[in-house]
Amino acid sequence: MNTVRFLISSVAIIVMLATSTMVAFAGPAEAYKQALTLAAQGYHSEALASLAAAAETLPAEQPWHARMMAAHTLIQLKQQPQRDIAIADNNPYLALSQRYMSRNSSPAAASIWPAALAATLMPGAGHALQGRWSDAKTAALMVWPFLILTLWAARRKMGPVTLFFALITVWFWSGTVFSAISLVERGSGELYTLWWQGVWQASGLPGRPW
Repeated sequence: MNTVRFLISSVAIIVMLATSTMVAFAGPAEAYKQALTLAAQGYHSEALASLAAAAETLPAEQPWHARMMAAHTLIQLKQQPQRDIAIADNNPYLALSQRYMSRNSSPAAASIWPAALAATLMPGAGHALQGRWSDAKTAALMVWPFLILTLWAARRKMGPVTLFFALITVWFWSGTVFSAISLVERGSGELYTLWWQGVWQASGLPGRPW
């Protein structure tokens, strides 16, 4: 655990040093662009470290300082969903984002329990509950044949064969349950991402980190 923390800290320091050098030689616009590119590639921690380091090298009255701090806050909002964001003094970008958020509340995460219960009671039902009929058909075809074979073997008292088919049935059935749950979570995540993109666009910040 200590080794992992040391590696993460080392990477963050390297990113901050590299960003400071970039700001000094390439300018804040290029540093900002590189940070957004990192965020678009999924390297959010590195993007946050880059923006924070770049902002520290700029005076508070510099326009790029406000842009970098706003981008830092909004990328954090994507990583850690929350109802509100802290607005720094005199940051017009975050003020615009806050106005958008006050008029468009973030979507609530959907409950996984209806889909999980339906998928547990009947193979494919969890997918069907979400309107994913093709996935429901696939899930049913994965489980029902082995369930029928398990019951057939159990009726004929074929001990080891019954156990074999039962284990396969449980394996596939549990897989369809987890699949239904993951689809609910993915749907909630996609809705939040769409809302967050609206928050970013409302801020008026240049560029898009996606």
